[in-house]
Amino acid sequence: MIKKILLVLLVLSFTDTAAGGGFSKVGTAAAQFLKIGVGARATGMGESFVAVANDASALYWNPSGITNITDLSVNVSHTQWFAELFHNYAGIVIPFGENGVVGVSAISLTTHEQEVTTVEQPDGAGVYYNVNDIAIGLSYARTLTDRFSVGITAKYIQQDAYNESANTLAIDVGTYLRTGFHNLIIGMCVSNFGGDMQLEGRDLIALADINKQISGEYNPDSRLKTEPWTLPLNFRVGIAMDIIGGTDPVFESESHHVTVALDGNHPNDNDERINIGGEYSWNETVYARIGYKANYDVEKWAYGAGVKLSIGTQKIGFDYALVDYHDLGKVSRLSVEFGF
Repeated sequence: MIKKILLVLLVLSFTDTAAGGGFSKVGTAAAQFLKIGVGARATGMGESFVAVANDASALYWNPSGITNITDLSVNVSHTQWFAELFHNYAGIVIPFGENGVVGVSAISLTTHEQEVTTVEQPDGAGVYYNVNDIAIGLSYARTLTDRFSVGITAKYIQQDAYNESANTLAIDVGTYLRTGFHNLIIGMCVSNFGGDMQLEGRDLIALADINKQISGEYNPDSRLKTEPWTLPLNFRVGIAMDIIGGTDPVFESESHHVTVALDGNHPNDNDERINIGGEYSWNETVYARIGYKANYDVEKWAYGAGVKLSIGTQKIGFDYALVDYHDLGKVSRLSVEFGF
């Protein structure tokens, strides 16, 4: 069943390219917060993570990747985005052995309260509003063979702006294939396949003057119509490989581990993009990362670092990433990963 769903999503993804006529469709999808990557580790690698996907942030990048996790794991990350926006992620992965792996994740993009301004009151109307976007997902993944895994995420998406809101349901479907050649891995994921988003709320109710030539007549309520918008559907395919150290590397090493990764992205509201990244670790304790994004408007280079510690039977990792958005400034991301 999952294979059939994946095939349908792939066909729809490539059909969308043909329908678009080869031009960018920026601004034609809602819930843009779903395109903001999670986890400082993936961010530091330039978001080339669909074929790496071996920590709890895989719930976002490729749900099939959580089959790599053998212990209860929790990942939380925080980002101060542009214009006083705050992006947060939390995910928990629970392995059940041969019965598969279950995960729960939550993403939010929020603002502080802002004062409402109008034409008559440009300095503030004394009324405050905020904007909240959330996505809550439930994931399940299973290893079908010793080399191939599949995963699926069902998620609820909601956007709130002042007194208006929109919500819908969507799914992500991912696959994870170990080729057996120097730990070369091929990962694929179709994200945000679901319904449309259409804002509704009390601020869309207005009085209708049926005939302006008549004074004193009854003005009934009318409802302003908003258009539905699709979700930012994205098809992501990537490869990852251990060059030095790790599992079946090209060059053996006990202390050093180098992984390289490459992702290709096909979104339904923009041009195709390439993400390239690498991760170096010393004794699986200290990490350094770098990534490059091709065909993005302002994003190019990304950098990251991390440290992983063992405390008794528990493991804890701290990761940091920095992305340069040129004129928009630099964005930092912090993540913490717990393993029990």
